[in-house]
Amino acid sequence: MRGIIQGTLLTVAMRWTDRLIGLVSTLVLARLLVPADFGVIAMASLVIALADVFFDLGVYVTLIQRQNPSQDHFNTAWTMGLIQSAVAATVLFIAAPYAAIYFREPRVEDVIKVLGLSLLATGCENVGVVNFQKEMRFGRDFLFLFSKRFSGFVVTLVAAWILRSYWALIIGTVAGRLVGVACSYWMHPMRPWLSLSKFGDIFGMSQWLLVRTAGGYLEGQLHHFVVGRRENATVMGAFAIAGDIAVMPSSELLMPINRVLFPAFVKVKEDLEELKRVFLVAQNVQILVALPAGAGLALVAQEAISLMLGDKWLMAVPFVQILALSSLASAMLSGASYLMITLGNVRALAIYSWIQVGIFSILAFVVFPTGGALQVAWLRLAVSVVSGVIFFSMLLRVFAPLKLSDLARGLMRPAVAVGAMAGAIQWLGAVWVPSSFLPSLIAKVILGAVVYASVIVALWWVTGRPKGAESFLLDNFMKIWNRRKGLQRDIA
Repeated sequence: MRGIIQGTLLTVAMRWTDRLIGLVSTLVLARLLVPADFGVIAMASLVIALADVFFDLGVYVTLIQRQNPSQDHFNTAWTMGLIQSAVAATVLFIAAPYAAIYFREPRVEDVIKVLGLSLLATGCENVGVVNFQKEMRFGRDFLFLFSKRFSGFVVTLVAAWILRSYWALIIGTVAGRLVGVACSYWMHPMRPWLSLSKFGDIFGMSQWLLVRTAGGYLEGQLHHFVVGRRENATVMGAFAIAGDIAVMPSSELLMPINRVLFPAFVKVKEDLEELKRVFLVAQNVQILVALPAGAGLALVAQEAISLMLGDKWLMAVPFVQILALSSLASAMLSGASYLMITLGNVRALAIYSWIQVGIFSILAFVVFPTGGALQVAWLRLAVSVVSGVIFFSMLLRVFAPLKLSDLARGLMRPAVAVGAMAGAIQWLGAVWVPSSFLPSLIAKVILGAVVYASVIVALWWVTGRPKGAESFLLDNFMKIWNRRKGLQRDIA
């Protein structure tokens, strides 16, 4: 567990650094560009990601899941990734004119063609870097991902300052991918070569990963396709930015933990009771931290958007409020998804993803065929909640040691505390109207944090200080504190 904690802390730092770069980039670009520029890029990115996902064979996940992959497995995985990228780039070049017609935005065509060709660079990356995550060497993983991200960030800002056009985003993306290829071979000694000798071993699992990844992508992005078709580039830009901001509290807290948890789950998967313990600790900590973060963003969305992006982006406020809750509902399932993969139930995950796609499609195209962006956001939230209930029902059937009461215990106290936090923030907004958004944002954040933490501690104490996320965090904080005090005594 200690290795998981250390890896989680480093991976959270890595993820936050990456998102800080993305946030700064968004803040600067939002001042230099207009919502329509972001809309064009968002439309093109949807098509590119769709093609990439439908040809994604999940070879990296397969290598991590396999206990002792041979060099032939790595060579085959690299070859399959290269073929995947080439096929996706070809399909995108052919499909680009049709995508422009679908979105009713001619600028999308050239953007798709350029970014589609840049996928070839991604396919050339050294497959050996997967060992950074597999072997839990998260420092190297951090350096690799940071190098790609930071190079793209710098190039994007310079290009945006010079061009004042959406092409700056394209140039930065291509630059980041090229740097990623160079760094992958510089940082890892493996030199893969063309081979398909282990195709059967890898494709046996990756075929269901492909189905699941494709379903997961459509589940997460189909609402953007709907908005892109029904609204103009300006509304699409606001909706896309809102989606990026909305996922920050949940994904930036939960996804780094899950990046560590997957190899940790694999290590203990033969001991079901230990696997259950590790999962519940992680799940409860995720809920304890991410639930107030997602709900808090929804409560201060107007102040946050105005200060971060400027008044021209205020149309994104209702989208952020709804999508923050939707993203939270989806992100809280991510740890359980990795548990399902560890247990070998990729097929069940694939079916679940497509169930979500089916429910949303019926609502968006049959029940509400003309709904605008705001209505689509509400549909997204409703589907996320209903699908979450379905997913955990599926998990309880697949993983027998896990009980509904185990999940409920980790949710009850954070849910009550978030309700108290929301009530306090709403009360503050009713009794105090400041002259600007900055003092309002600061006051709401401080009040919300104090109320949430106080209620959590009080509920944990009155219920007899049970074993759970609170005791886990407290125990590890005390260990770190005692080690620090011991180090200070040794120095003295």
